[in-house]
Amino acid sequence: MEPADVYRVPGFLANGVAAGIKADGGRDLSLLFSICPATAAGVFTRNCFQAAPVLIDRERIATGIAQAVIANSGCANAATGEAGYADALAVSRAAAAALGIADDLLLVASTGVIGHRLPVDKIEAGVPGLVAGLNAGGIPAAEAGIMTTDRFPKMAIRKTVIGKREVTLCGIAKGAGMIEPNMATMLAFIMTDAQISREALDRLFRRAVDRSFNAVTVDGCMSTNDTALILANGVAGNPPLDRGSRYLGRFGEALSSLLGELARGLVRDGEGATKVIEITVEEARTTRDARRIAYAVANSNLVKTAFFGGDPNWGRIVSAAGSVGIELPVDRVRLLFEDVELFSAGTGRQELRAELAAIMQQQEIRVRLKLGMGQRSWTVCASDLSFEYVKINAHYHT
Repeated sequence: MEPADVYRVPGFLANGVAAGIKADGGRDLSLLFSICPATAAGVFTRNCFQAAPVLIDRERIATGIAQAVIANSGCANAATGEAGYADALAVSRAAAAALGIADDLLLVASTGVIGHRLPVDKIEAGVPGLVAGLNAGGIPAAEAGIMTTDRFPKMAIRKTVIGKREVTLCGIAKGAGMIEPNMATMLAFIMTDAQISREALDRLFRRAVDRSFNAVTVDGCMSTNDTALILANGVAGNPPLDRGSRYLGRFGEALSSLLGELARGLVRDGEGATKVIEITVEEARTTRDARRIAYAVANSNLVKTAFFGGDPNWGRIVSAAGSVGIELPVDRVRLLFEDVELFSAGTGRQELRAELAAIMQQQEIRVRLKLGMGQRSWTVCASDLSFEYVKINAHYHT
C-alpha cells in the first residue's frame, strides 16, 4: 500500500472523525467533498431489504450529479422503516447545511449492525468538526471512519494521462464479511478529477464493478447496504471523455485496475481469512455458465475449509462444479492449482503430493478449472473459511 499522503485527488477534500457511534471510540463518521458539483454514478445492493441510505442514494444518483458523500460505521440503518429513512435525511440535511450545498447533492451511506436507529444527535454533533477538518490529505481518515470488522484499510490510487493532462483516480472501501454480490457487504467510494460524461462514467463504472466487486466472495451472504459510488469533478481539465473518445479505454483500464485492487483487498481481509483463492473457470460455453460454476466452487464450505486446512481436495472442487446443473464433459475437464494439473480425463493424480503441499501453504492460490466446452471464462476471488470466521460472526451483535 502507498504511503498515506499519496492518497490525494485534485479538487477533493476528506475527513473522518469519532462521533461516538462505535463503542470503542474509533473514527465512525466520514465525509468526502468535491470543491464543485461532480458527475456521479452508483451501483447498489440488490437485496430486497435495502437500507435507508441506499434508497435515498438511488433516487439522488439518477440526476447524475453529486458533490459530497457522508458515511457512518457502527450502525447500518437497515430494516428501520420510515423512521430510519427520516434519520438518513436528517443526517443529509445537517451535512449539506454545514457544507453550504444543496441537500440533493449529498449522498449518504451507513454500515454496521442491522436493525438499529441511527444516533442522529451524535452524528449532528459531529458534523461541524467533520466539515471543519476537511483537507486534501484526509482520505485515509475517511477510510478509517467507514471500517467495521476490517483488519486493515483498503485504499488504492491510479494516475493516467488523458490528452496531455494527468488524471487521478482514488478509491476507498470497507468490507470483510457478508461478502458476495450483488455486491458485497461493502462501501466503496471512488474519486477522480477526470472530465467525463454521465453516460460514459455510468457504463464504465458498472462494467468495472461487475468484474471486481461483483466477482468476489467471502461467505456467500448478501448485505442490505452495499454501495459503490464514483464522483468525477473534471478539475483535471482533460479533453471530455464520452462515448467514442479515443481516451475512454485508457480511463476504463485505470478504473478497472483500481476497483480490482480494492475488491481483492476485501477478500484478503475476509473475516478470519488466511488465504485468497483465485478461481478461474475457463473454456465454458457461455460467460454465465462460467460464472455460475466459479461461484459454486468459491462458495462451497467444503472447498473453503479444505483450503484453510491446506488440503488439495480436488474432489470437493469437481463435485461443486458438477452440482450447478450444467452438463459437463467429464473426460475433458481439467483442474489445475497454479500450473500443476491434478485432475484430468475423469480422474485425479496421486503422485503430486510434494508440489501440492507447497502450493497449499501459499497465501494466494490460483485455481483453474478448464471445462473443454468453449471459449468463455470468469474469475472469482474467494477466501478460505476458518475458525476465526465463526468466532467473529457468533459475537457480532445484535
